[in-house]
Formats: sequence, C-alpha cells, structure tokens
Amino acid sequence: MTLKLILEFAVLLGALLMGARAGGVGLGLWGAVGLLVLVVGFGVPPGAIPGEVILIVLTVIMAASAMEVAGGVDFLVRVAERIIRSNPKQVTIVAPLVTYGFTFASGTGHIVYPLLPVIYEVAHESGIRPERPMAIATIASQQAITASPVSAATAAMIGLLATHHIGLVQILLICVPSTLLAVLIAAFVQMRVGKELADDPDYQRRLKAGEFAPPARRDAGASTELPPLKRGSKASAFLFFGGVALVVLAGLFPALRTIPGAANINGPTVVGMPIAIAIVMLTVAALILAVTRAPVAEVPRCKTCQSGVTAIIGILGLAWLGDTFISANQEVIIGGLSSMAKAAPWTFAFGLFVASMLLYSQAATARALMPLGLSLGIPAASLVGMFPAVNGYFFIPNYGTLIAAMQFDRSGTTRIGKYMLNHSFMLPGLITTTGGVGIGLLIAKLFFHEAN
Repeated sequence: MTLKLILEFAVLLGALLMGARAGGVGLGLWGAVGLLVLVVGFGVPPGAIPGEVILIVLTVIMAASAMEVAGGVDFLVRVAERIIRSNPKQVTIVAPLVTYGFTFASGTGHIVYPLLPVIYEVAHESGIRPERPMAIATIASQQAITASPVSAATAAMIGLLATHHIGLVQILLICVPSTLLAVLIAAFVQMRVGKELADDPDYQRRLKAGEFAPPARRDAGASTELPPLKRGSKASAFLFFGGVALVVLAGLFPALRTIPGAANINGPTVVGMPIAIAIVMLTVAALILAVTRAPVAEVPRCKTCQSGVTAIIGILGLAWLGDTFISANQEVIIGGLSSMAKAAPWTFAFGLFVASMLLYSQAATARALMPLGLSLGIPAASLVGMFPAVNGYFFIPNYGTLIAAMQFDRSGTTRIGKYMLNHSFMLPGLITTTGGVGIGLLIAKLFFHEAN
C-alpha cells in the first residue's frame, strides 16, 4: 500500500465523516469536496457520474411527490393503519410486512415515518413491548429497498449489471424472497426480545413517574374520526402503483421495450430499463396531476421531493467520490482483494456492509463498490445475492428512520444502549442482513449458475 493511496483514502474518510456530521445534503456536498481534493491535490481523474441512477431516482421521486400532493400517501397510510390495527396481537409480524410492502412499492424507506406512531400505539395498547415491532418494522422498511423495482439502489444494480445478463427480473427473483424471508425470521425472533412490560422495571418506573400515558384499550367497535381524504387520493395511489407494475412487466417482457420498425445493425432497438423506468414514472407523475388536479406548484415543496433531492445530492457526491478513488487505485485494491475474493467470494459482502455504514446510502454503496466486485471476478448473480449487505446503515444508530422510531416510542423501550452499539436495531438488523445475503447467495447458486 503506497503513501499516496493512504492519503487519498484519508481524504475519502474525512469527506465521509464531515458529511455524516453535517447530515442531509451535506453528505453529498462533502463528497464533492473530497472529489475536488483528489482531482486538484492528487491529480486523480474524476470517475464516472452515476447518471442512470440519478435519472431513475429523479423520475421516481417526481411520481411519488405527485402522489403525495394528491393525497395518495395519506390514503396509503390509512390502509396500512387499518391492516396493522386489525391484527393487534400479531403487530410484531404484521408491522414489518406492511412497511416492507410499502417500501417495495414506493422505492423509498421514508414512507415508514407516518406508520411509526401507529405501530407504537397498537403495540402499547395490546400490552406488547413496543421495541419489538418498532425495531423490526424500521429495519424491514430499509431491507425492502434492495428488493424494490423502483428504488435508487436497484436502479444502480440494473445499470451496472446490464452487460452481464442480469436485469430487473433476476434482481427481483433473488432479492425479494431473500430479504422477505430474512425479515420474517427476524420478526419471529423479535417476539422474544426484551422483558414483558409488566416485568420491565425501567418501563414501570417511567409509567409511575407519568412520563407517558398508560396503555389505552380500544373497544372493538370504537371508531376514530379522521379528516377527509383529498378527492384524488385513491386515484393517485392506483396510478402510481400501476406505473410500478408496468415497470416490472417491462422487465419481465423485453418485447414491451422493443421499438417496432426501429432496428440497427444488431437487430431491433430495445429501450434499456433505466430509460423505460424514467419514461413510465414521468408519465405517471403527469397523469396523477392531470387526473387529480393537484396543485403542481406544491410538488417541489412536498416532503417526498425534498427527501428525493437530498438522496440525489448524496448519490452524486458520494458515489462519484467512491468511483474516483477506486478507479484511481484499481490495480492496488484489486490485487489486494482478488485472492480473498477467489477463495471466498462471499467475503465481499463485508466490504459492502462496512461501506454502507459510512455512506448512509444503499444506492451510493452499490454504485461505488459493485464495479469493484465485477473487477474481482465475482459472478454477477452472486453480487445480486450480496446486495442486501448494503443495508448496514443501522450499525451506528444515527440514521433518520432509527432516530424517528426511538422518538415515537414514548415508552422508552426502543433505545440506544449504554455502549451505543447495543441498541434496539442491532439484532434485527444483523439477522435481516445476514439472512438476506445468505439466502440470496443460495438462490443465486441454485437457479442462476449460468449467469455466474
């Protein structure tokens, strides 16, 4: 390892630490600062801009933002609340399945925020330790990102593996069952986590001190008055999910992406999946606004759009910085890792996990490190099996959804431990990530050996 590489790596870590400290768009902006230092200070050529990933994120965010402005997100939250409240005693199993499903369909884990207070209330009213469903539901909302057909992380994988005969269909066939089974395993384990509320001295102390209200039992026939939904809320949700379904169909049937009468020297012209996703989701956004007559001016001001812009800046800065560093030191890095990767390819998953802890972005991690995996000779299908390893954001509990879950749990059972790393999300996070990678690699080996 040369001194130059060590110094460049120090710049990379410094940019990540400063970005993590700043938070929000600061992650991506400090990534750009690190890139500037590498280019100007070390004479490193800039790496490739993750253009296809940014394109997909931007267009999906537009459709999701239009749905939010039209009231579709409020409608979905009520549907989720109805499902969770209908099975109060099984909230530890039902809640993560709901958050997983909503993230799978929307492509963003931020949809979990309005569901967290519902999960807390249902668990507390049922006498169930809120930590159990709160922690696994939060983890499940992020695991689903690596299985969603319209997430930024999946977009990165589609672009990177297109030339290796791996597309959206193969990614879904490997990642959906692996992550979903891993979430279920973790949910069943969570049912045994922690003391029952009646036996928890800290909970009882806080309850007696009046720090929060005691569990309120709801009558079976009780109803809660809710403000009316916007007129186009249901239509916007159906249009959005119709777009998601069309994206999946386009991946399953390439004929839908084949342009009739347009051929080149290699045969008929087939539109790539990134372009297809972009066209479909922008069209969905336009249809939502036209059908529901939602105020167009509100779209760039809504929470979904603001979160999306933050994600785009993060992906641009961090993935660009990572790609530049790896490209500049490819021979040294590959030389040091090739023997390990050839002997045990699955160990590359540890690198993905550690990188995601620093980058706070599944998409940025995939875009930065998956090309390295291909260079090491790891089969493309195996890399898809390792894809859930990019969900290591939970290890250090300072991610937005984790903090929100702790804040919404007024009972104090969802928390950071004395030693910081012994927090409520560590066990379900490790189980889902390890299980997702293990099951994913098994599926890849059994059913995609030709792609390997």
